[in-house]
Amino acid sequence: MAHAKRICVVAFLLLSAGGAFVITGVAGGQAAIDAKQQALLKRLFPAATAFSPKGGDPPHFKAFAGQGGQQTLLGLAFWTTELEPFERAYDGPIKILVGMDTKGLLTGVIVTEHHEPYGDFSVDRPEFAAQFRGKNIRDAFKVGVDIDAVSRATISVTSASRAVRNSARRVARQLLAPPEPAK
Repeated sequence: MAHAKRICVVAFLLLSAGGAFVITGVAGGQAAIDAKQQALLKRLFPAATAFSPKGGDPPHFKAFAGQGGQQTLLGLAFWTTELEPFERAYDGPIKILVGMDTKGLLTGVIVTEHHEPYGDFSVDRPEFAAQFRGKNIRDAFKVGVDIDAVSRATISVTSASRAVRNSARRVARQLLAPPEPAK
């Protein structure tokens, strides 16, 4: 089978404070999720029992509930810095992990890295991330309208909000079923 590609699925059992989680990895392709990444994904999807490795176009993780063949897709997680158009803030990109359910509602955002001079006044604050939980990706994401500036650092907040909105909409367009029309 020189020309055939073999894909082996390897299951890893990780223990965390919440219990056991199965994470599947693909040998020769994608690596399994490390413990730090697992913890971040679990914050976005607390009910998840398994996460897929990052893959696809656009790159994303899948969160599942259930065991074995009875798994249900809870949603997707993705990094804003891995999607086009690439959004820059005052002093560079703000790396944000975004969780989104299958209906286009955000399950949360986690700011993991930035170089903003006033980040402690804006994107680092818990209030910034908290306002995205439950937000519909069809919302405007306008600072001062449906996004609180949280601080004086509006360039950072505006850029981060645009990054969340644009990346979530792109992922939804490519990976989620369109919403059912209102009756």
